[in-house]
Amino acid sequence: MQEYEVFIAFVTNVLFVTLLGWYLITNLQWYDYKLSRVVLKHHKPHWHVLYFLIPFIAYYATGQYFLIFFYFGVVPSIWLWHKRLDKKLVLTWRVKRFLILLVSLTLFQNVLCTLKDGCQMYGVFMPLALTFMGSMMLEKFLFLTYKKEAKKKLKEMTDLQIVAITGSYGKTSIKNFVAQILSAKFNVYATPRSVNTLGGIMGDVNNALPGDTEIYVCEAGARQSGDIYDITTFVEPQTVVVGKVGEAHIEYFKSLKNIISTKLEIMQSPRLERAFIHTSVTEEPHEKVTFFGDDISNIQATLDGIDFDIEIDNEKLHLHTDVLGEFQTMNIAVAVRIAKSFGMTNEAIIKAVAKLEPVEHRLQLIKAGGKIILDDGYNGNIDGMLEGVRLCSLHTGRKVIVTPGLVESTKELNMRFIQEINKVFDIVIITGALNAELFDKNITVKNKILLRDKAVLTKVLGSQTASGDIILFANDAPNFI
Repeated sequence: MQEYEVFIAFVTNVLFVTLLGWYLITNLQWYDYKLSRVVLKHHKPHWHVLYFLIPFIAYYATGQYFLIFFYFGVVPSIWLWHKRLDKKLVLTWRVKRFLILLVSLTLFQNVLCTLKDGCQMYGVFMPLALTFMGSMMLEKFLFLTYKKEAKKKLKEMTDLQIVAITGSYGKTSIKNFVAQILSAKFNVYATPRSVNTLGGIMGDVNNALPGDTEIYVCEAGARQSGDIYDITTFVEPQTVVVGKVGEAHIEYFKSLKNIISTKLEIMQSPRLERAFIHTSVTEEPHEKVTFFGDDISNIQATLDGIDFDIEIDNEKLHLHTDVLGEFQTMNIAVAVRIAKSFGMTNEAIIKAVAKLEPVEHRLQLIKAGGKIILDDGYNGNIDGMLEGVRLCSLHTGRKVIVTPGLVESTKELNMRFIQEINKVFDIVIITGALNAELFDKNITVKNKILLRDKAVLTKVLGSQTASGDIILFANDAPNFI
């Protein structure tokens, strides 16, 4: 090979391996860095064929013509794929370490290959495989190091009270309501956004938990048995909450029984003092358990907020909040019980509940251009989505829904959702391909729009909606789903 041909092959190989690595780490980030989930649980497995397998095979099969295929086929297609993603790769330190290691190993391989006589083709599989294995080993080492540091920090905060919250539905809402109410009396810190994995919580403790915090409110999520146990034995909460349990993430747990069993792992905290468990989880009595969910009455939930009563300690409290959604009453109710357990007075609790702010993207009411928008994009459970539909039914103008349906759920629950949509809405916009066929077949609303590409959603809403409409964004699954 001529020198310029060697140089072009060298550079092309580095770029090609980097692009494949970019695709791989993007998918790993979406699926919690578990290769088995990327391969076996991916919602769009044909992407692997288009953006990984075909280019990989073509590299070895097309010989000298690969340069044309790469620069005029692979590069533009992966660039367009990345551009259209609504959940792009976040350049965390973990991702940066992966990419730096990948480029370094590729360069090292290519230099050795160039110096070796008779090297005709640079490898692709070897740097990718070594980077993946090396990255996993490095992250495991760093994970254990960070865990040790975070555990030490928690141990040193001897007076810290920790409230851990799990459940299928409402974890984030309960966390935010507990934090907001308790903040009226205590110095409270809560895990941000939807941080609810062991790794995320460890990072939050190390990097963000203030040293003067009195109460740490921690959300605990799970994708498999043992996840809640790992979080619980790490933070060792004195107060735990198990919210409503249902068939969310059923594809991972296989049965409702497995979901309940996993959520109840939170009861294994070595410092457990009190537990609040929703009646949908279990009725088995326990000396440290208070059940909630059946203690609420006189609910009036409209587009102006919620009024309801809760009976606690033989007293009935009347509460009002601007937060929307009847289902939020049970989440607020358990937050009230926790506040009582920390010694807050009824008067202080009533005032705090009245000042509650809605959780972002969870039945968040926004008024813009004469339209009412109900942003329920971060809510993916059937109860919350049905409540969004009910609230829209109270509106006198036209009603529009934008939804991909339920994700990681059952056909039966999606059919229930479809039936309620048919009763209420004038315009139905279905986003994504996951439930498109089911919705297209069963939605009877005349103005039905299927969007494979959410990039055009703004344009469609501009042409289809007008002042006086109410628009419900029910779930907002990223387009890789």
